[in-house]
Amino acid sequence: MKTIRDIEYVEGVKVLVRADFNVPIVNGAVGDDFRIRAALPTIDFLRKKGAVVILMSHLESLDGSNPSLAPVAKHLEKLGQPVIFIKDLKNAHEIIEAEIRKQELGAQSGLIFLLENLRFFEGEKKNDKKFAQELASLADIYVNEAFPASHREHASIVGVPQFLPSYVGLQFEKEVTHLSRAFTPAHPFLFILGGAKFDTKLPLIERFSKVADTIFLGGALGNDALKAKGYNVGDSKVSDGAIDISAIVNQPNVLVPTDSIIQDHSVKNIDALGAHDQIFDPGPKTLEIIQEKINQVQFILWNGPLGPYEDGFIEGTESVARMIAERTQSSKGVESIVGGGDTLAAISNLGIEDKFTFVSSGGGAMLEFLANGTLPGIEALNASN
Repeated sequence: MKTIRDIEYVEGVKVLVRADFNVPIVNGAVGDDFRIRAALPTIDFLRKKGAVVILMSHLESLDGSNPSLAPVAKHLEKLGQPVIFIKDLKNAHEIIEAEIRKQELGAQSGLIFLLENLRFFEGEKKNDKKFAQELASLADIYVNEAFPASHREHASIVGVPQFLPSYVGLQFEKEVTHLSRAFTPAHPFLFILGGAKFDTKLPLIERFSKVADTIFLGGALGNDALKAKGYNVGDSKVSDGAIDISAIVNQPNVLVPTDSIIQDHSVKNIDALGAHDQIFDPGPKTLEIIQEKINQVQFILWNGPLGPYEDGFIEGTESVARMIAERTQSSKGVESIVGGGDTLAAISNLGIEDKFTFVSSGGGAMLEFLANGTLPGIEALNASN
């Protein structure tokens, strides 16, 4: 893939940047701005070279609705990016050209525009060719700086590169470089995988069960593993699928919780769970095992919470975050790569984002890249060039 450093001439050139500003909006303002800040180096790079930067992104609420990107525009202003927000895509050409005429572009400062939420347009998720052409017509060059969305075959990800010279941003480049380290890691190698949906993560587990020295399965994923091993998990959350995973979870390098925090916040051993008990977080014995493994390894890969973080069961996830951060900082040569939505929330809440080797902005994209070594967005960029 070509990066923005490979663009020969930028001054005065219109560059369409697909960013990922899919961030939580709380009371009309941006909550966690990790993904916005991750895109700033690319925006600054282009802007300082005098490019006309046209940003686009999707934004989706937890309830599935599609709110306006106006709060993101305001937040970008707070971060020192003078953004012109374009609410109506139909008027985008006229607004962009009018602003260009108003300002004589120099090498030190370029214009920045932000288009309204791409999810407002049916053509985005359908990867409609005409919609992709409409977006592409706004610019001379396309840059993908939306690694977290690049597992989606949407118009702004795989459609636009068909019509413009295409490059990746600086954060996207970092994502691919660091995540690729997991394919040839230092050993011992520990892979911690949480969250839910065992059926979607099975290819990933199968791949890394052959690479990692130890895989720990937690969260709802751990519940599935425990059930497959023959344990009674009571009313704990498990996947709906009927996939037989007993062979994979019974491999000697696959670990599961030995005790848990249940719904009343008490601790129970896994083999003592009642018919109506629900596993919500790893218990102290399990955390001791994870700590012991972390202390022994040279490479740590972690994605997904170890409990329902959004319901207040945060101790297990935050404990593991602190363990990995401390190991990374205290031991020379130890690498740690972490990512996933709720994982990022825990790290951000603890204020330890800089204590890991790399923090991925991707959730599903991180998992798909690790499973397949590529993404639809990467394939579209390679085809473009």
